[in-house]
Amino acid sequence: MKILAFSDLHMARNRAAEVVAASAEADLVIGAGDFCNMRQGLDDAMAMLAGISAAMVVVPGNAESVEELEDAAPEGVHVLHGTGMTMDGLRLFGLGYGVPVTPFGGWSCDLSDPEAAELLDRCDGTDILIAHSPPKGHGDTTSMGDAVGSVAVRNAIERLQPQYALCGHIHDSWGYRGTIGVTQIANLGPTVNWFEVTT
Repeated sequence: MKILAFSDLHMARNRAAEVVAASAEADLVIGAGDFCNMRQGLDDAMAMLAGISAAMVVVPGNAESVEELEDAAPEGVHVLHGTGMTMDGLRLFGLGYGVPVTPFGGWSCDLSDPEAAELLDRCDGTDILIAHSPPKGHGDTTSMGDAVGSVAVRNAIERLQPQYALCGHIHDSWGYRGTIGVTQIANLGPTVNWFEVTT
């Protein structure tokens, strides 16, 4: 299965157009959160992605709530948050929001690590873990050199060992690639990222 994945569009029209154009070659498109800015403009952000005809799975970032994303997502787009699904034999599990709690204030949709762990514990196996927030120590380094990723996401990756863990959230680490055990980690960013997955 050929998968196109991205994160953190933040309403960048040119980036959305690149994703839509590339999606013609994809079997599945994954969006790892932060489609809009500070809970504003989500309908417009979804409209920018309306040209995607492939199957699409998304998680909310910290810039939109799960309820807001469910309301704005086009028909047929699957929203995951503490939930999973199987598509053509491929197991997917998603966790949105900023983890741990961000310093951004009341608009940001966040979870503590214990709250995230409770949701991740629902997953007993997956081929791809889609988390808006990166695992602690992988793709989570800020411009100040701080590792601000999630312990809960890292623990889940260590336990589940999916083929891929796809994330975003930390802009300074967009493009990061690494591994935890057999799992390939990718902090996606708002660019076209391709992955091949066998089921």
